[in-house]
Amino acid sequence: MFDRLRKALATRTPAGSSVATPPRKRPPNLFEAAATYVSASVEDDEDRLAEAATWVSPEALTFGINELACRAVVALARERDESPDAVARALLGLPAAT
Repeated sequence: MFDRLRKALATRTPAGSSVATPPRKRPPNLFEAAATYVSASVEDDEDRLAEAATWVSPEALTFGINELACRAVVALARERDESPDAVARALLGLPAAT
């Protein structure tokens, strides 16, 4: 009984005041980690690169980066009206496939 009373009194605030609880920050998901990791890599931002690498496991980060690459190639292929293979090879500086 005393435990319940202690808890009730501890959460009580003076009349008219409001206690704002800070929003609970959710951890970044693997796609946020991949997007941050890749953009930090492009911008040579070692601090953001290292931070993003800690958000998820290395396997999850690899999966996210792969998914980002696939979606980017598909988006560019649609934009350029080319095949994903042609776009991927062009991005990597490879000769066109025969």
